[in-house]
Amino acid sequence: MSTNSNLPVFRAPNAFERFFNRAFGFLVGLGFGLGHNYLLQVSGRKTGRVYSTPVNLLEFRGQRFLVAPRGRTQWVRNAESAGEVTLKRGRNARKFRLRPLPDAEKPEILKEYLDRFTPTVQRYFPVPAGSSPQAFAALAANYPVFELLPL
Repeated sequence: MSTNSNLPVFRAPNAFERFFNRAFGFLVGLGFGLGHNYLLQVSGRKTGRVYSTPVNLLEFRGQRFLVAPRGRTQWVRNAESAGEVTLKRGRNARKFRLRPLPDAEKPEILKEYLDRFTPTVQRYFPVPAGSSPQAFAALAANYPVFELLPL
């Protein structure tokens, strides 16, 4: 991830990750995957075209959260611009309004996200799963987190 304060923090997927995301997103869109796997759909901020990417939905303490482990990716910037996203799996699709979390609210959510989805997201975090929420405080600005609110 870039740490230049003038640039958004973002870890671009490599060719294999792009291929895997397309294939896995296709399967999730058909209804396959684990209970936390969804296909996120969001309108492009410049084109208006609908873009899709697979995500892990974190359900924690009765709330739903989207975490961007790669930083301010295209889907994050599009979601920020649109203010809403659709989560799809199979024939079920549901729209949500987004509430971006301030950095002070993120450490506990980031910890839970990493602890729950360690095999697929550990490589995006410089702290190991099982770390205390305090270990995430200094990193919080690098990881966009959104609470999903029903429309």
